[in-house]
Amino acid sequence: MMKKTSRKGKGGRACVVVLGDLGRSPRMQYHALSLARQANLEVDIVAYGGSQPHSALLEHRSIHIHTMTPWPKFLQNLPWIFRPVTLLVKPLVQFLMLLWFLVRICSPAFFIVQNPPSVPTLIAVKWVSVLKRSAFIIDWHNFGHTLLALSLGRNSSFVAVYRWIEKYFGKMADDSFCVTKAMQHELAENWDIKATVFYDQPPEFFHVASLLEKHELFYRLHSNIIQPLGLQDCVSYVGAGMLGHEHQETFSTRLVGKDIFLKQNRPAVVVSSTSWTPDEDFNILLEAAVMYDRRVAALLNEDDSIPDEFVWKEIYDEKQCLFPRLLFIITGKGPDKQEYEDKISKLHLKRVAFRTMWLSAEDYPLLLGSADLGVCLHTSSSGLDLPMKVVDMFGCGLPVCAVSYSCINELVKVGKNGLLFSSSSELADELLMLFRGFPNECNDLHSLKKSTVEMGSRRWSTEWEEHAKPLISQVITQYQD
Repeated sequence: MMKKTSRKGKGGRACVVVLGDLGRSPRMQYHALSLARQANLEVDIVAYGGSQPHSALLEHRSIHIHTMTPWPKFLQNLPWIFRPVTLLVKPLVQFLMLLWFLVRICSPAFFIVQNPPSVPTLIAVKWVSVLKRSAFIIDWHNFGHTLLALSLGRNSSFVAVYRWIEKYFGKMADDSFCVTKAMQHELAENWDIKATVFYDQPPEFFHVASLLEKHELFYRLHSNIIQPLGLQDCVSYVGAGMLGHEHQETFSTRLVGKDIFLKQNRPAVVVSSTSWTPDEDFNILLEAAVMYDRRVAALLNEDDSIPDEFVWKEIYDEKQCLFPRLLFIITGKGPDKQEYEDKISKLHLKRVAFRTMWLSAEDYPLLLGSADLGVCLHTSSSGLDLPMKVVDMFGCGLPVCAVSYSCINELVKVGKNGLLFSSSSELADELLMLFRGFPNECNDLHSLKKSTVEMGSRRWSTEWEEHAKPLISQVITQYQD
């Protein structure tokens, strides 16, 4: 989609570059919105299509999206023997396409580019910035060479060359942002790059969902929720009893007259967002789910010979239980999704169900605001970035259980807005502790949620005003017509 572009250039214009799916690049979407709203600039976005960006981006008259054609999917799955050729040809094609789009837009005061990917993005944007006499700003989300090393290995020659290019062109930037203090230190000490720390913060449309928003969301998702990935499970069984009453009843809410109530026998909703890539090991979550299921059965002295349907009927009849069912809703797209869906379909669990789905940019915040707990399995290829999905969860007042790694404590404060774990067993322990007595008597979860809401009030616009706008204003002054 491309809107009519204003011809105003240089000091009144900026260009945001994403060599990736714009709809899956929230930080760059927020940059574009802030540049248009808070700096009153015309903003060009050069990116791949695919997922729908947030409607606020599409509807803003000062934001102009230029959509490139992505690398064909069938070329991504070629046999290993063709991998070296692909590693050379793909960036060359991307480089030429990126150049073509960038040279055609009006000259901006500056380009702000997402890194990674570094190759060919940094090269192309630097070249065009020289041609158009524009500033070159890098927003460091992570290191591209560490992501490449996940698939090729750290000792690969391709990784070494990639790192050299990333460092060489990274040092050519006029200014840089980064997402953590740990990354700022790494860039300064080992790359000779001075970067401003600009933490991710959620925009205003991330909030705790109201009862009405929860009911309407779960009504929209009803067909997805009651459809199991494999055999019938504890959610699809209970959901089958609601057929024909979806307007008045969802798996979690009930409409009585004009009032909406949360069901006492509802499952606890646990949300995890992922790009289904190797830096997130979802086996940890699957193993923790199995452990939760077995430990609950042991704690309740439950006979293994009892049929699943008997347990599910008791739940449907609203029999109270010390531990709830868990409904894991996993959102996102990515290469490993089918592999994990196949594993999930083979699980045989009495009190745990999984659903995978892709939500619109409008429904995703509502899901986070309607959930009871978030789980993050991001470990970071560099150990220096932070998962934006956790930032979004905090913006919705949702506490998080996250995998522990080197700089995660810059975001997750243990006992205040979340918990950390290093193994599936630790995650299972945390699930048991937090959900014991759900929904009314789970004091640990209630305390964590209250604290998360209190801590999660800071928003993207405030962070951008304090840390990005001064730098942007300085650049604009230098490049006024």
